[in-house]
Amino acid sequence: MTTSTRFQEKVVVVTGAAQGIGRGVAITAAQEGATVVLCDRSDLVHDVANAISARGGRCLPVLADLEHYAGASALMHAACDAYGRIDVLVNNVGGTIWAKPYQHYDDVQIEAEVRRSLFPTLWCCHAVLPTMIAQQRGAIVNVSSIATRSIYRVPYAASKGGVNALTASLAFEHADDGIRVNAVATGGTEAPPRKVPRNAEPQSGQDAAWYQRIVDQTIASSLMHRYGTIDEQVRAILFLASDDASYITGTVLPVGGGDQG
Repeated sequence: MTTSTRFQEKVVVVTGAAQGIGRGVAITAAQEGATVVLCDRSDLVHDVANAISARGGRCLPVLADLEHYAGASALMHAACDAYGRIDVLVNNVGGTIWAKPYQHYDDVQIEAEVRRSLFPTLWCCHAVLPTMIAQQRGAIVNVSSIATRSIYRVPYAASKGGVNALTASLAFEHADDGIRVNAVATGGTEAPPRKVPRNAEPQSGQDAAWYQRIVDQTIASSLMHRYGTIDEQVRAILFLASDDASYITGTVLPVGGGDQG
């Protein structure tokens, strides 16, 4: 149980908060004093909100589909209507849907990967900027990936490369507005089985073999030769979100056991 209060009196918006890293960020931020706005398109976000409330934390669950701008806009309006400001935005939505050599993707799958892993971050950054500019203060942390250099995830890699470019460009544009923009490039991360899978299609033997190649490559590329934990990713994300990182912006921090992505 953390005893830090570095997010006391701060409003922290976390997307993709129902499971995995997003859930970990939301719960830990609340333990450190944040008022957390949790967003997901799954009703499971209410379970996370209940867990936070049961520990005495303050939070607001919001259901929204962030692959579309209307969802991102509704999220930021809900946060501001409830609490009057947004101090931190953690853009966590994304994740590989299919894993296979690029030539085996069809056009629909390529577009779906980009909608999942680039557009939610694009939309949420756009939707939060008017609030943070008016405040002349804010921190945005985008969750990227070391998979910008990997195998069998080209559309996902391209999407996260876009997240990295967005991070650098926004940091340039809005430093004078008191807004810091950074990213954490997460490495392979051990997590419980997803309650809502990214891909509900049955997995063939070939699909399983391709996915195992990703796992093998990820472990081999890490100097520590292992997957990380959710907590190891959460600590890096919340460091960049906090005032501990007050002189850091435009940075993509790899958290992959030495794999620089």
